[in-house]
Amino acid sequence: MSTDAQQLLVDLLSAQGIVLTEKQLLQFDIYYRTLVEWNEKMNLTGITDREQVYLKHFYDSLSLAFFLPMEEVSRLADIGSGAGFPGIPLKIVYPHLKLTIVDSLQKRIHFLEHLSSELGLTDAAFIHGRAEDIARLPDHRDQYDLVTARAVARLAVLNEFCLPFVKTNGLFVAMKGASGEEELSEARYSMDQLKGSLERAEKFTLPMEESSRQLFFVRKKSPTPPKYPRKAGLPLKEPLLPRT
Repeated sequence: MSTDAQQLLVDLLSAQGIVLTEKQLLQFDIYYRTLVEWNEKMNLTGITDREQVYLKHFYDSLSLAFFLPMEEVSRLADIGSGAGFPGIPLKIVYPHLKLTIVDSLQKRIHFLEHLSSELGLTDAAFIHGRAEDIARLPDHRDQYDLVTARAVARLAVLNEFCLPFVKTNGLFVAMKGASGEEELSEARYSMDQLKGSLERAEKFTLPMEESSRQLFFVRKKSPTPPKYPRKAGLPLKEPLLPRT
């Protein structure tokens, strides 16, 4: 059964060359209903209106695919994913992705495991832990083609959270709102320390509400230096900033 929210998503994505199947539309419907059901028991999102979830969570998550050929990505890590954004919507539309989500809250991991089961996802792993700790494990360090983070922390902090997961020549993409450009200048130092280099920045406007979005594409030039990431909590407390 098609809804106005589903039709909106179909129309907006088709304008970007992305065509959803009936199975994928059903998965997004299950995602929405599961999100709202669990949100009554735990704080997953402040947005529960159906159309708003489809626009501000599902469409916004998929915006990465407007600027990057996701068919060429194999391993994707989503850091601090919360309720699964952008990792789960990307996995629904691009089921070939081998998805790993890292989140520090066990309750959110339980939600994501349940959601994955409801959606029938395969090749999806959900890891409870701090990014700084998980990034030191051999199975995850310098291993991913693409690493994403959406609405997690300032870019100077995200570089230390995310770049250690990226393989050499892989990409870290920070999905930001209007404030992203202000964060970029202070983030260049940590980017350099973590062996990343800003490849490009893309801007677009979220339909309907006309809010600004920015995506920063950071290319990993070489393996993560042994001293990074620093111990859990330190990147957020003492971000790597230019010395004055």
